[in-house]
Amino acid sequence: MDTSRRVFLATAGALSLASVFDSAVGDESKGESLPSWNDGLAKKAILDFVARTTKEGSPDFVRPEDRIATFDNDGTLWAEQPMYFQLAFALDRVKALAPQHPE
Repeated sequence: MDTSRRVFLATAGALSLASVFDSAVGDESKGESLPSWNDGLAKKAILDFVARTTKEGSPDFVRPEDRIATFDNDGTLWAEQPMYFQLAFALDRVKALAPQHPE
């Protein structure tokens, strides 16, 4: 399975899980998926993706046992290579700039 498919499946799993938690809480005032998100293209794309991949009979349907979701300690999705992106960027910049600053 390629990396992009894993990321999409993780997103679908996370949103499905979030939806389950929203339902379990029983807060009827929410009335929609991802109520704390601003309406926009990103929210629509994610909800459309989840709908396509979780609707049985859809050409993009992913069986529940094939769905993958991983979370960081704060509940956000974790990168496949668990290294903070800011740290990876900083290390790359140090390598790139070191020859210009031998001190």
